[in-house]
Amino acid sequence: MAINPAKVINYRALAGRPRGYDPRLRPAPTMVRTQTVPIATTMLASLAPLLPIIDTAAIMPPWGLLVLLGWRLLDRDIWPVWMALPLGLFDDMFSGQPIGSAMCLWTIAFLVIEVFDRRMIWRDYREDWWIAAGVIAGVIIGSLLIANGTGGGTSLPYVLPQIAISVLCFPLSVRFCAMVDRIRRGI
Repeated sequence: MAINPAKVINYRALAGRPRGYDPRLRPAPTMVRTQTVPIATTMLASLAPLLPIIDTAAIMPPWGLLVLLGWRLLDRDIWPVWMALPLGLFDDMFSGQPIGSAMCLWTIAFLVIEVFDRRMIWRDYREDWWIAAGVIAGVIIGSLLIANGTGGGTSLPYVLPQIAISVLCFPLSVRFCAMVDRIRRGI
């Protein structure tokens, strides 16, 4: 009697799954879903400045940047480097920054992360947090310099609380991206 390979269940692959789980019950995620969910969540996070939150100082983290970094550091092959350009343009339209600032700074951030990916083969969560902290600080200070260059008059100590809050909120954005990634992959 010949064994039908289509009906053989790999029990090692099912280790850790709930009892009664059959991988054939849930269809594989489509390519459209795997590509559009990270883009859509980053764009939704870039819409955070539209929320009716009133603050007297710049303390609200750049949620679009945090989600972008969360996706990029969670999965290194999720986007090419040029993907920061359209997402940065979308963020520029709603953040109040001069058009092109997030496009430029997010692309530089992706290039910096790409250098770290080439140099460091294995990274853990602490190293990702340090990389994200440097990128967040660089992008916020770069945004301040671009805004001051176009007529703004804000000093550096004014944005230091925003940098600190953004670095501390980075684990929340990674956790959010990981939760959405599980849904996106159908796990």
